[in-house]
Amino acid sequence: MKAESQDIFIEAARPDVSIVVPFFNEEETIETLCDRIAASLDAEQVSFEIILVDDGSSDSGPDVAKRLAEERDDCVLLGFRRNFGKAAALSAGFKHASGKILITMDADLQDDPAELPRFLEQIEAGADVVCGWKEVRHDPLGKTMPSRLFNAVVNRVFGLKIQDHNCGFKAYRHEAVEDANLYGELHRFIPALLHARGYRLAELPVQHHPREHGQSKYGWSRLIKGALDLMTVALTTRYGARPLHLFGGGGLLLGMIGGAILTYLTILWAIGAGPIGDRPLLFLGMLLVLAGGQMIGIGLLAELILARSIREDDKYDISTIVGSRAAERRAERAKRISVS
Repeated sequence: MKAESQDIFIEAARPDVSIVVPFFNEEETIETLCDRIAASLDAEQVSFEIILVDDGSSDSGPDVAKRLAEERDDCVLLGFRRNFGKAAALSAGFKHASGKILITMDADLQDDPAELPRFLEQIEAGADVVCGWKEVRHDPLGKTMPSRLFNAVVNRVFGLKIQDHNCGFKAYRHEAVEDANLYGELHRFIPALLHARGYRLAELPVQHHPREHGQSKYGWSRLIKGALDLMTVALTTRYGARPLHLFGGGGLLLGMIGGAILTYLTILWAIGAGPIGDRPLLFLGMLLVLAGGQMIGIGLLAELILARSIREDDKYDISTIVGSRAAERRAERAKRISVS
């Protein structure tokens, strides 16, 4: 009975919403942002916590955040020793968040905290992930053009219709972020990663304010990093459990083209149409056959490595179990995982 009452107390103390705010050199805006978040959620009578993540700031922003965390019950500060990037900051915030719903915001006041109740409404309506869409952007061309190109490519690759993958204003159910393995700069691909695992996505147009303090940390340079991360996410979501389909398919295609070239040259040699040893086509055919064989070998090696580590239930998530044996099934699955 005592353990049961303790569980009830912990659940009651759990806030409804956790707001994760990574910041890097945003000393002018942190306190104002926290005040506006509190005003917006207090008006809705929603319990909340604000998790400020200092990503190695070199200004007085960490001092401001530390003071807020010491003076206010709704603020928590997590500080990095150096700049690790936004994905690491979000991951740290997610791990320390206890809210039933998690919302991420940028610290530059371009995201409007007055929009928070609208995100909560979308989650209550059934969405697992709600992506903010800066329909009218107040950013320079050097930031908006790369973003449009990035959004178009990501939507094309993953079959999505999200207008603004780069918007930092997003809301998640707590269980959704537990499946988001963030590293590098994969924070831009959180919707794509969760969509691949079956979570329901929604998009919400939000108001975007002009930047009044500091300067943007992004521009055209992020396109190169984004392109490399895009290949990583596409590989892990589509072929993470079947690498031979990717490498083997490409290897078979190259091998077939190379084999056709060599067959053609062999026929020419057999009918006496001239020597083939000095033809560039011969070397191309040999190169394609060798490259195809190497790709198939890489795919087979990846399958051997994967077979020793992956289980079939790593490929999917069960969100609902209905029936008299539901609790027993959950216990059995938890026991299998702990043993393995």
